[in-house]
Amino acid sequence: MQKLQQTRKDEGKVMAWIKKNKLLSALLLAFIIAAGVFLTFTLNQDDAVASINGEKITKDELYTKLVKQYGSGTVDQMINDKIVEAEAEKKKITVSNSTISSEIDKLKEQYGGEDAFKQALVNNNTTLTALKNDVKNYLLIKKLLEPEIKITEDEMKTYFEENKGSFATAEQVKASHILVADEKTAKEIKQKLDNGEDFATLAKKYSTDESTKDKGGELGYFAKGTMVTEFDNVAFTLPVNKISDPVKTEYGYHIIKVEDKKAAQAANYEASKAEIKETLFDQKVDAEYQTWIDSKKKNYDIENTLSSDA
Repeated sequence: MQKLQQTRKDEGKVMAWIKKNKLLSALLLAFIIAAGVFLTFTLNQDDAVASINGEKITKDELYTKLVKQYGSGTVDQMINDKIVEAEAEKKKITVSNSTISSEIDKLKEQYGGEDAFKQALVNNNTTLTALKNDVKNYLLIKKLLEPEIKITEDEMKTYFEENKGSFATAEQVKASHILVADEKTAKEIKQKLDNGEDFATLAKKYSTDESTKDKGGELGYFAKGTMVTEFDNVAFTLPVNKISDPVKTEYGYHIIKVEDKKAAQAANYEASKAEIKETLFDQKVDAEYQTWIDSKKKNYDIENTLSSDA
C-alpha cells in the first residue's frame, strides 16, 4: 500500500516515536560502551584506530570524543528512566505487554504497514526491542503524571475550534487491488474475475504489491487524494462491489475492487472529544515531565561522573 500513497500522516501518538533523539542517543551510548570494551581488550593505550599521513588517531582520542559529545546527556536520560521505573514500582504501576503491542501496532499503521515500519526502525538506527522499552517507559510516565494533569472543557473546545479542519473526515473508499507489471497479465486476471474466480485468491497468486498481496490485496479505507491520481479517479467513481478494468499507473497495472464507501463528514466536537482529550493529555505530559523528573531526582542519591557539573 505504501507504494501508492502520495502522502502519509506520521502523527506520533506514542510521543512522536518516543522522541527520536532519545533512541539515537541510547544507541550512541551503546556504541560508546561497546567501542570502549572492544578497544580495551584489543588495543594498547597508544594503539591507533586510524591514521592520516602517518598521524595516528588513538583509541583514547576516539573514546574521549564520543563520551564528550554523547555520554553525559545519554547517561542522564538513563538515570531518568531508572527513576521512572522506581516511581512506578513504588506506586505499583505496571504496563502490560499487550498494551505495548497495541502502541506498536498504532505506529505500524501510521507508517503504512509492516514493511514501512521496519524501514523506519532502520532509518532511526534502532530496533523493535529498543522501541518497545521506550514505549513502556513513556506509558509509565503517562500513568505516573495522570493524577497531576487536568484538562478542562474550555481547553478542549478551544483546541477543537483552532484545529477544526483536522477533525473533518474526507470521503473514503475501502478497496482491494491486484498489481501486475504488464497489461496482458492484467487483462488475463480480469477475465478470470469475470469468470467468477475469487479476487483475494488471485491477489495472493499474482499481485506484485508485497505489502498487500498476502491480505488478498486489501488496502483498507483511504481518503480521496491519498493514492496516485489514476488510481484515485477509478476508486472513487467505481460503484461498491464492482471490479475495474486494468488501471495503468507509474507502478504498473491495477485491478481495483471497491468494497465500501464513507461519505465526507464535517468536524463534530462531541464525536472528537476523546481524541482531543488524548492529544491535550499527551501535550501536557510532554510539557510537565521535566519539572516532575527534576522534583523526583531530589529523592535519589545520584552520581553522573560524565555530567558537566560533576
